[in-house]
Amino acid sequence: MKRIAVTYDNGQVFGHFGRTEQFKVYDVSDGKVVSSEIIDSNGEGHGALAGLLAVNNVDVLVCGGIGGGAMNALSENGIEVCAGAEGDVDAAVEAYLRGEIESAGVTCDHHGENHTCGDHEEGHECGGEDGHGCGGCSGGCGAPRIILEGKNAGKTVKVHYKGTFNDGTQFDSSYDRGEPLQFVCGAGMMIKGFDKAVVDMEEGDIADIHLMPEEAYGMPDPAAIFTVEIAQMPGSENLVEGQQAYLSNAYGQPFPVKVVNKDETSITFDANHEMAGKELNFKIELVEIL
Repeated sequence: MKRIAVTYDNGQVFGHFGRTEQFKVYDVSDGKVVSSEIIDSNGEGHGALAGLLAVNNVDVLVCGGIGGGAMNALSENGIEVCAGAEGDVDAAVEAYLRGEIESAGVTCDHHGENHTCGDHEEGHECGGEDGHGCGGCSGGCGAPRIILEGKNAGKTVKVHYKGTFNDGTQFDSSYDRGEPLQFVCGAGMMIKGFDKAVVDMEEGDIADIHLMPEEAYGMPDPAAIFTVEIAQMPGSENLVEGQQAYLSNAYGQPFPVKVVNKDETSITFDANHEMAGKELNFKIELVEIL
């Protein structure tokens, strides 16, 4: 049995994964839909949406626009992504099952792994969900923009990898999950150094790389640490130090933060990526070029 989820809005494929309010989830057996249901997303951010789909045992997501952060969050949960779909949701699923549609990859080219979310002073809404990833696409969606040169640039690849810190501590591994990571090489879906390592590899090659922060998640940005009044942010009174949460900027885009300090009247958030400032090591195996 396979489960397929589609971003849903009144019978149509909703255009932006990170802002979808509902999914239609299909149970598929022997290539045929046997049942379906609609579930609410509760307006959560990309990382939490990936977790929601994982909890509901979803194997495949069919959607419209999607960014690199969301694609990575879904891959980390073992969920295949078919992006760039549109029109009737039932027809989109049937087309997917017939093998008539292929993923367009990252279709929101303004998403990246090294961005800093701005607009920290106004328009916040607070959500206390765990997870990570950038917010929904606010425009500019189209074909993936290829930003690297190399023989694999623009191609969809599958890789296995293991990530470690300099002391040998492992922080991530696709081998442990039993599923390779799939992404469009050179499209900015991965951190810069990882993408550069894969762009000229051959199937079966294994590379060991060491990345300085500039090639990974960048250095911590002091401007990404900010304090707001609890009274101005409904829901923040329930947060505790060390907790991850999602805030929304002035454009309605969610972004992840960590609570680093809280007193009776104010709360301080850190929007830097948890890997910012860290040197990373990867063993990368190119499993397949699609």
